[in-house]
Amino acid sequence: MRLAGLVVGAALLMQAPVVRRPPSVKGVQAPQGAEATQSDQSAGQQQVPTIRVETRLVNVALNVVDAKGAPVGGLERDDFEILEDGRLQKLAIFEKESATPLSIVLAIDASESVLRDERLEKNAARHFVRALLRDQDELALMDFADTVREIVPFTNQKKRIESGLNDLQRGDATALYDAIYLGSQRLAGTSAAGGRRRVLVLITDGGDTVKGSRYGQAVEEAQRAGAMVYSIIIVPIAADAGRNVAGEHALIQMASDTGGKYYYVEDPKDLEPAFAHVSDDLRTQYVLGYYAPQRGADNSFRKITVRMKDKTLRDQYQLRYRSGYYADAR
Repeated sequence: MRLAGLVVGAALLMQAPVVRRPPSVKGVQAPQGAEATQSDQSAGQQQVPTIRVETRLVNVALNVVDAKGAPVGGLERDDFEILEDGRLQKLAIFEKESATPLSIVLAIDASESVLRDERLEKNAARHFVRALLRDQDELALMDFADTVREIVPFTNQKKRIESGLNDLQRGDATALYDAIYLGSQRLAGTSAAGGRRRVLVLITDGGDTVKGSRYGQAVEEAQRAGAMVYSIIIVPIAADAGRNVAGEHALIQMASDTGGKYYYVEDPKDLEPAFAHVSDDLRTQYVLGYYAPQRGADNSFRKITVRMKDKTLRDQYQLRYRSGYYADAR
C-alpha cells in the first residue's frame, strides 16, 4: 500500500484503562514519642495491592429526524435508551445539539473522472471548512488517486487547509478503499477526550480501481476508529443506466454502518449545498455515552441499538447512529 507523508496512529476507540491505587502506607510516621511495634513495621513492608479498573466509555453520535427528514431538537436524556447486544445499558453521558469537538479527515478523489470543475470543488470545500471548523475542532486534508496523500495534517488553521486545497494532484486511478482505511487510521490516532467525534468526509464517484485495501477492511477500520463516514458521491453521467454502481452502493452501506450519510451530486454547483448538509448534520447531533460491560478479553463486534423510550415515537422518528464497535479496539 503506497502512501506519501501519512503518519498512521494506533487505533483508539475508547479511553485507556484507569489505574487506581489505595494510599500507600509506606513512610507513614508513628506518633511522636511512640515506638513502632514489629507488627507495625511488617505491615509497612507488605506490598499494597493494585486495583485496576477499566473505564471503557463508548460514545455514540446520534441524529434524529422526523418523517420529512428535518432534525428533531429538544429531546432529553430520558427520551432515549441504549442497548449493547440486546442488553439495556445505563446512559452515562448525554448532550444535545452537540458542542463536542470534531476530528475530521476531508479526503478528495483527485482522479480525472471526478475533478471536472476543480475551481467549484475547491470553493465548496473552502466554504465547508470556514462554516464548520471551530477552535476546538481539527481537520486533516487528503487526496487520493493512484496513491493516497496527506496534504495537511490535523490543524484548526483554516488558511493552512485552504492553501492545501491548491495542492491537489490529479491521477488516473482511484484508491478509494485505501483512502478510507488510512483516513480512519489517522482519525483513530486523535484524542478521545471530551467525547470527540471522528468524521471522514469523502468526495468521490465511488469507483475503486487500485488493488489495495478492500471494502471489508476499510469499513472495519472505520468502525474500529469510531469514524462516521460521509460520502458526497459525484455522479459521472446522470442518465447512464450502464454505469457501475457497486462502489456507490458500498459507500451507502458504509454510511449506514458508521452512522454517517451520503449525498448524490450531479452538477459541481451542487457540491456546496451537499457540504452544507454535512455541516448541518454534525451540528444537530446528540451524543450518548455508556460504559461497556466487561466480558473478558475478546475481539468481537458488539452491536449498538438506540431507541426512543416512548414506543409511540419510534415510528415517528428515524434514528441514525453507528451499528457497533469492536471490543478489542482502543
